[in-house]
Amino acid sequence: MNKAIEIKKLKKSYNGGFSLDNINLDIPSGSIVGLIGENGAGKTTLIKSILGILKIDDGSVSIFGKDMSSFEDEIKDDIGVVLDDMFMPEVLLVSDLDSIFKGVYETWDSNLFFDYLSKFKLEKSSKIKTLSKGMRKKLEIACALAHKPKLLILDEPTSGLDPIVRNEVLDIFLSFIKDDEHTILLSTHITSDLEHIADNIIFLNEGTILLNDTRDNIIDNYAILKCDKDYFSKIDDKDIISYKMNKYDCEVLVNNIRNVKKKYKECVVDKVTIEELMIMMIKGDRI
Repeated sequence: MNKAIEIKKLKKSYNGGFSLDNINLDIPSGSIVGLIGENGAGKTTLIKSILGILKIDDGSVSIFGKDMSSFEDEIKDDIGVVLDDMFMPEVLLVSDLDSIFKGVYETWDSNLFFDYLSKFKLEKSSKIKTLSKGMRKKLEIACALAHKPKLLILDEPTSGLDPIVRNEVLDIFLSFIKDDEHTILLSTHITSDLEHIADNIIFLNEGTILLNDTRDNIIDNYAILKCDKDYFSKIDDKDIISYKMNKYDCEVLVNNIRNVKKKYKECVVDKVTIEELMIMMIKGDRI
């Protein structure tokens, strides 16, 4: 398996107490990997550590087999980036970015950039300061794609986009990774997007990896079992990942839907969404 990103024993801490703790990750080439977690879980810190924007305390990060110490000189053109807090000078016109990025990326493709502007219905003559949040996000995506990177690292790339444009952007991402040469690491709060396009899901919670699994395994095997409170005592502890006691019933997160359905025929067992999984793993109680 070729690795687009390899992270070993990464640690990053802040004076306020938060830390990424001993993160180990392999992100394979040719895949879309979704990064989820509530606010403050460490998603943006992890992304900025990968990019070298933040200096890590310990461990290592390599991209395409090259250590991040060579990031600026050797692999800059191979990485397209959209961050949630990106800055673009507001006095510039949209078209000005073409001239600027020509001097930054050797692989910059002006025709491709203007094609994306047209696709996203962005006027070349518009000043950046007049763009809405959603329009700015589309512009950032266009810039990230126009230098033909092999790896996209995206922090909330569809935030502020309406559903129609979001679907259009997701289709572009799917086209981007059609061959094994291209990879996407995508952090988002819109977990339904990941149900459509992600190959793997990484769930960060309080600076640690709570779950690292394929989307198919999550959707096909994880489930929520619903039963009354009296029946809960009959459920084997080994089958319970987490649980939540409601006023009249109980919800139990399980990870083998077929076996659970056979074992607890009196109960309702429903497949879980990624959002429901995240909520149950963070907010649910443990045995």
